[in-house]
Amino acid sequence: MTPTSHTDSADHGTAPLEAQPQNPWARSIASLIFVSRWLQAPLYIGLIVAQLVYVVVFMVELWHLIAEDVFGDVTHIEEATIMLSVLGLIDVVMIANLLIMVIIGGYETFVSRINTDGHPDQPEWLSHVNANVLKVKLAMAIIGISSIHLLKTFIAVGNMDANGVTEAEVDGLGNYTPTGVLWQVVIHMVFIVSALALAWIDKMSQSTAKAAHDAAH
Repeated sequence: MTPTSHTDSADHGTAPLEAQPQNPWARSIASLIFVSRWLQAPLYIGLIVAQLVYVVVFMVELWHLIAEDVFGDVTHIEEATIMLSVLGLIDVVMIANLLIMVIIGGYETFVSRINTDGHPDQPEWLSHVNANVLKVKLAMAIIGISSIHLLKTFIAVGNMDANGVTEAEVDGLGNYTPTGVLWQVVIHMVFIVSALALAWIDKMSQSTAKAAHDAAH
């Protein structure tokens, strides 16, 4: 009988770690965790319902603009009132755009692929969407919405005195004070800085990934 060498024992006695069969319990838990992503699907469906609500809000605001602000008294059309109504419509549209990005981008990133490759109406940004890109685009959308609200405030502060603006002075614009306007500007700047930080982090992560890819090849 030929004795078995130590080398043969080392080669055939134990399989490599990656070749070892995974524990059935571990496979079951991993499968359950992976399937649990579908729990988010009802959340995105709920956001679709919220978008439908914003469509109704847009149509109501548009009706008010046409029937009341324009044709209510054609001889006395208030430019500030028309501008305020139009900004309100733009605000609704931008929030709807934000919802679309969350619904499509979030579902594509965290739940399942939508498989719209080759579709003529596929959004340009969807082809390279990931968590970082989605964060940056959401931050930019929030800045746009904040800009609309800040523009509404600027319409009001044109008539602001030391005591602030009352509803009687500028109809429909609400009450504003210098301190309140200052805080709105500060919050808007915080949004901008946050978006720039997210964009910088995304750029740094892409540079790191590219450097690692180039080093591997």
